[in-house]
Amino acid sequence: MNDKVETRETTSTEIVAPTVRRTSRLREGLPYPLGATWDGLGVNFALFSANATKVELCLFTPDGRRELERIELPEYTDEVWHGYLPDARPGTIYGYRVYGPYEPDAGHRFNHNKLLLDPYGKQFLGDLKWDPALFGYTVGSPDADLSFDDRDSAPFMPKCRVIESAFTWGNERRPQIPWERTIIYEAHLRGFTMKHPAVPKDIRGTCAGLMHHEAINYIKSLGVTAIELLPIHAFVDDSYLIEKGLRNYWGYNTIGFFAPQPRYLATPFVNEVKEMVSHFHDAGIEVILDVVYNHTAEGNELGPTLSLKGIDNASYYRLAPEKRYYINDTGTGNTVNLSHSRVLQMVTDSLRYWAQEVRVDGFRFDLATILAREPHGFEEDGRFLDAVRQDPVLSRIKLIAEPWDCGPGGYQVGRFSPGWAEWNDRYRDTVRAYWKGEDGKLPELASRFTASADLFNKRGRKPWASVNFVTAHDGFTLHDLVSYNDKHNEANGEDNKDGHDHNLSWNHGVEGETKDPEIRALRNRQKRNILATLLFSQGTPMLLAGDEFGRTQKGNNNAYAQDNDISWIDWEGVDEDGAELFEFTRKLIQLRQSLPILRRGRFLSGVYNEELDVKDVTWLTPAGDEMTPEHWQDPHARCISILLDGRAQPTGIRKRGTDVTLLLILNAHHDVVKCKLPAVTGGRAWSCLVDTNKPEFSFPTPFNFGKEYTVTGRSLLLFQLQSEEHSKHERKRGA
Repeated sequence: MNDKVETRETTSTEIVAPTVRRTSRLREGLPYPLGATWDGLGVNFALFSANATKVELCLFTPDGRRELERIELPEYTDEVWHGYLPDARPGTIYGYRVYGPYEPDAGHRFNHNKLLLDPYGKQFLGDLKWDPALFGYTVGSPDADLSFDDRDSAPFMPKCRVIESAFTWGNERRPQIPWERTIIYEAHLRGFTMKHPAVPKDIRGTCAGLMHHEAINYIKSLGVTAIELLPIHAFVDDSYLIEKGLRNYWGYNTIGFFAPQPRYLATPFVNEVKEMVSHFHDAGIEVILDVVYNHTAEGNELGPTLSLKGIDNASYYRLAPEKRYYINDTGTGNTVNLSHSRVLQMVTDSLRYWAQEVRVDGFRFDLATILAREPHGFEEDGRFLDAVRQDPVLSRIKLIAEPWDCGPGGYQVGRFSPGWAEWNDRYRDTVRAYWKGEDGKLPELASRFTASADLFNKRGRKPWASVNFVTAHDGFTLHDLVSYNDKHNEANGEDNKDGHDHNLSWNHGVEGETKDPEIRALRNRQKRNILATLLFSQGTPMLLAGDEFGRTQKGNNNAYAQDNDISWIDWEGVDEDGAELFEFTRKLIQLRQSLPILRRGRFLSGVYNEELDVKDVTWLTPAGDEMTPEHWQDPHARCISILLDGRAQPTGIRKRGTDVTLLLILNAHHDVVKCKLPAVTGGRAWSCLVDTNKPEFSFPTPFNFGKEYTVTGRSLLLFQLQSEEHSKHERKRGA
């Protein structure tokens, strides 16, 4: 965390009034549940701190600008400070001041001059205003963080608000979409509606905006089954971004694990989030939250004191052997210490709150390797993973890991526990490289297309454990992937040095936008190739919002700070190409959902099954011959046929399946390739369902076995086998 901050003068209304310390009306209360809990008569306050010597509850006016009084919590039970305030009600504005040693070399950074947010706070009021008073040490002191600052931070801090948790769910039911049918749509809550013409301006960029019927109807019409929202937990805009006129857009800088980001609420009522979830459920769409439990916005030893650092730094964070410093496996300055039982409890309590109280359907865990890392390293069955696996609530919802971080041994794709799905970056890179035309990609493409069994087929895990994606919030959009060779992040103010350089992108001849019809046609076909590959692969597909109609970020592949037109979806800027791509994507999704063989519950093996007398998948050369080791090792081979035999999915003991049989042809070669359509027992011809060179989906004439289909350069095709029974029926109808 950078110690350079804006300094601002306080106004007379922000000066903290003299406080009155009273304990007479405060009862002992209970050490559980943690947080501020309204029971209908009063509010119980409970805060964990193993090393504090005293805790004061600070009450504020409804607007949070003036401190009314400080009340010492009277009891300390099992390392929890607690008290019950009979006259407190929902809407009460509060924070904490925590006393204890300020000994950075021992890992302690208590400073009672700093107002602290309740880690269990359910709603925050106001924004953080950067000022030197936010820091526990004196900014600019030659002693750095070993110095002590006695200025009051309350005027610059957000405050907590006690909430009424009751909400009328009515007949709301969770969609409970099976993993095999799940199609994820990654979106930003704010950016999705900021430019949506049908959403009223006063609610754009909020939960109220996202639950607008036009927004939800659009997502439903596309056919996806789950919306995965970038972080909506309360987060902080970094000071260095504010200085550049930017702010944290993605939200990976959490300061409250129970509270929604205030700017995402159009009303003062936190239940707006529940209402949004209810509307999505009513449309049959699940809600998955991207969550950041690996670090907080307090940064390293030079960062501000906002919550955990001032409550019990030595417990909440992983500290280096020299306890003044932090272990930084996240690359953001600090790492949350899930090896501590109370910290682990805080995270699982947060997850249960969102799963039970808010009724979200799953979570995607940012830098999830950290959550499974014990002091000695990553564990497939570490404390956090075990805690989630045995939890009766959390074990039944969708759990998705981003299986890497920047710490030692941080890359752990395929090593999470059963019950977890994982982002598969190997899939992303392979599909990008293949359609770019790189040499020698067929063997790995085969593995990634079949749900990466080499990574996930163990411990009873299923193909859905591989979350396949080609684009995500971090990186190029699909349109930019085929339009730029290089990143263009100048708007970030870092001299274009931020973001990834290895994008496996290709501009097809011109950097950026062009009116050249041939280049535009090729780019559009490449978009269709990538989308079709994604939606026809085994595993769980994830689309990036806007890719279905060609959204661009003008080549910015790291738009984390671009809360503006660069990142917001431009609904009115969709051209004819974008409208056609939307229809193409929608039909791909319909095909995936209507053809179970594209979303099998078992891994494809390619092994001959003697009982069924069939292979589940056969890989063919353009000549129609089965691939040999020599074919696989040919670095220049770029065209392959994939035969998925519907008879290979057993329906009972020694009984063949009745699923359809499909043939996919992928051709990343720059020129046409003639591919022979293979003969299959029980069929007589092939019907073409998809040709990315002809996206209109109109192929009335079947193609006989042995026919050589001219496959356009850089294109993908999908055929369905016409069975003998189907052919007889068609002949009878014709007669």
